[in-house]
Amino acid sequence: MSMPTTEGWWPLVFGRLSYDALPFYSGIATAAASLVVVGAIAVVVLLTWLGRWGWLWREWLTSLDHKKIGIMYVVIALVMLSRAVVEGSMMRAQQAIALDNPGYLPPEHFAQLFSTHGSIMIFFMAMPFLTGIINFALPLQLGARDVSFPLLNSISLWLTAGGAGLMMVSLVIGKFSTSGWSGYPPYTDATFNPGVGPDYWIFAVTLGSVASTMTGINVAVTIYKKRCGGMTPFRMPLFCWTSLCTSILMIFAMPPLTVATGLLALDRYVGTHFFTNDGGGNMMNFANLFWLFGHPEVYILILPAFGVYSQVISNFSSKILYGYDALIIATMCIAILSFTVWVHHFFTMGQSADLNAVFGIATMTIGIPTGVKIFDWILTMAWGRVRFTVPMLYALAFMVLFTIGGLTGILLANPAIDFQVHNSVFLVAHFHNMLIPGLLYGMIAAYTYWFPKAFGFRLDEWWGRVSFGCWVTGFCLAFLPLYPLGLMGMPRRSQEFFEPDYLPFTIVAGVGALFLLAALASLIVQLVVSIRRREDLAVPGGDPWNGRTLEWGIPCPAPEYNFAVLPIVDARDAFHAAKEDGTAYPDHRFYSDIEMPKNSMTGVVFGIALAAAAFGLVWYIWWLAVVGVLAAVGAIVARSFVLDTMRIIPADEVRRQDQAWLALVRTLPRSDRETETTPENRGLAKAAAV
Repeated sequence: MSMPTTEGWWPLVFGRLSYDALPFYSGIATAAASLVVVGAIAVVVLLTWLGRWGWLWREWLTSLDHKKIGIMYVVIALVMLSRAVVEGSMMRAQQAIALDNPGYLPPEHFAQLFSTHGSIMIFFMAMPFLTGIINFALPLQLGARDVSFPLLNSISLWLTAGGAGLMMVSLVIGKFSTSGWSGYPPYTDATFNPGVGPDYWIFAVTLGSVASTMTGINVAVTIYKKRCGGMTPFRMPLFCWTSLCTSILMIFAMPPLTVATGLLALDRYVGTHFFTNDGGGNMMNFANLFWLFGHPEVYILILPAFGVYSQVISNFSSKILYGYDALIIATMCIAILSFTVWVHHFFTMGQSADLNAVFGIATMTIGIPTGVKIFDWILTMAWGRVRFTVPMLYALAFMVLFTIGGLTGILLANPAIDFQVHNSVFLVAHFHNMLIPGLLYGMIAAYTYWFPKAFGFRLDEWWGRVSFGCWVTGFCLAFLPLYPLGLMGMPRRSQEFFEPDYLPFTIVAGVGALFLLAALASLIVQLVVSIRRREDLAVPGGDPWNGRTLEWGIPCPAPEYNFAVLPIVDARDAFHAAKEDGTAYPDHRFYSDIEMPKNSMTGVVFGIALAAAAFGLVWYIWWLAVVGVLAAVGAIVARSFVLDTMRIIPADEVRRQDQAWLALVRTLPRSDRETETTPENRGLAKAAAV
């Protein structure tokens, strides 16, 4: 019996999906797809064997708790990071043997890899990671019980999960786009690329961009409306300020991307010509829309990391943050200037020299507030008692490596220099020099720093240091050699080259990729070891780092309602001030009932339904697209009829839990800087008075 392909009932049911969509075009593609499928089956089997499906549904997937939503964002980010690091390492391995040698990756497969690697790292690793950290930490730092719109938070999560799911499905069914993470037409036009790859990219990115827009609204409103008593704007931790500026950037920068992908979809599906030069359109309109999003996006990625570094450096220097006001002003300047520099991404595309000069000057100007931040962090450490914990090590590595990346950015801001190194690996080195020490190190530092607050125990310090060493060594070896390679003229996205002088540098970069794989592996090992040692690493007192901000004044892990009694603050580092005057762990006389949102399946159904609709559109399975959209709309309509959306935690239960924790705190030994990373640290810092 022959396989049905394009005749009869098959197109009506399965569209253009056929046997040819399976990844049997190369052994590597087959192995990668098999790994994804086997991994998914293993997860399903494990959950079934443990009987944990009901628990997973009730406690996590349908939860509206901002902390659990934040943790699920981080899980998505770590899964996607694993895939993207492997893909990047495969590209470095290919280039290490690419001198007069086609290597082991065919050109089309190599092009798919750099497209998926970039798209995943930006849209489905970096964005979920920073969104998850903001979701988890921001309400705790503000003294709030949740974000302003818990259901919207869940919908954003599941739209992101839907987009990430499409990226993973593209590894198993069909081929991904070969046009890079920016998706420029005409490479993504139906005439030049009629396959499913650009469609996968369009709909995955669209789901992610809509989710980020809604997250920006949610975070901004939370900061404006949910601050506890006494928490004036200039008493907020720096992380809250960077989260605010990030949310504003999301609100204004993500819509241009959504418009660009929407218009590109119309060009491909309906036959419009928004970006077709010979059809009355202009492909430069796509470039302008994409980079009107793309450059603010760089600061969407980096500003939360700046906030994390501000918290980490102040905390582990045992000092109040130097230049607090200057850091706030610098953050706002960066947010504003980020909208004025997008044209530097196409200095070579034909605009006038005068226009290039304006955007070149604006790009150089944005380095000034960034420099202010670096100096303020250095002065925070000066004359402090610096503790070299894992988060602090990432902060120190960031300051050195990010400064190098910033200086190369100033070079690229000069249009004359940009003309020489445009589309060379110099640009690849600069981009990774900003985002790996900037974004990735910051997110791993945040993951390590707030992990005890999420799960009640610290991460293993030794394995954290091993992972840190591998991340830094791997970055330096994998990307710093690309600077001289770029100056020598090596084009980026090179699957094969014929210049012998390139080879020593590409071999070093390949060795760096091995260190990055080791860094990823050691991060996983650290988590496994920490879970096995969780009794030794437990910090029930809630303050494992001698913290300064409000989140460290509650138990580890944080209760669902965060604070038994909402705090009232009168200082910037409110918890540190309370420890100094002996009021850090008060016996509350009055407790109230606490109202919290009930679980909801709306976000799950909405996200999965739209992801299914997107899959249907990719493969022209029109009935699936229609059913998916109707299911998503139906989920929202059905939710509008649900009136019982809140539940009450009785005051007596809150009192019982809080009093039990306070009694435990009084029995714990105090830890100091010498015992901070040992099992003696039970979450009660020596400076804390009980």
